[in-house]
Order: sequence, then C-alpha cells, then structure tokens
Amino acid sequence: MKSYTLNQVQDKLIGKIGTAERDIFEYELQLELIGKAIKQTRQERHLTQEELGKLIGVQKAQISRLENNASNVTMDTLLRVFTALKAKIKLQVELPNLNISLGQ
Repeated sequence: MKSYTLNQVQDKLIGKIGTAERDIFEYELQLELIGKAIKQTRQERHLTQEELGKLIGVQKAQISRLENNASNVTMDTLLRVFTALKAKIKLQVELPNLNISLGQ
C-alpha cells in the first residue's frame, strides 16, 4: 500500500501551490478561520452577537454573517471587530516596490 504526504494529497485534490485553484482554496480557508476566530473570541469574552454588534455599530445579523462567512466584509468592519475584541492586529502588505505594515 502506497502512502502519501498531506502536501501530495493537497496538490492532487486542490491543486499545486501557486495555481489559481490552490490560491482560491487557501484564501477561502483563511476567511473561514477568521470567522471562527471571531466567534470563539467573542464567546470567550462572554459577548453575544448583538452585544458585539452594538460595540461596533452594526446589526447582530452582520456579526452572524461575519462569523459564518467572512468573505463579504470590509477591512474597516474587521478592524472594528478585532479592536472591540481587544485583539492585537498586524497587517503586512508586500509589493515589489513597497512594504506596508500596520499594527495596533
């Protein structure tokens, strides 16, 4: 019986690193993890979705959508949510001729 590494399975099922299919998968996975992290942290802080929404000025439904699908959210909303949850925020953008870092 032949065994495969996780990387080999991912390359076969999702696509090799650098392909459009793999990039989309990785992007969607990161968004899902962001939503789960927001939900977990909100619960650890003993906040309801409604309470977190009030802290940042949005409806409960928007917090629910964010926790379940972070793909349709603005950077401003994400920053407000993480600030309300007292999260340490680091954002780094690397372009060929420019590096931008944002920390809070």
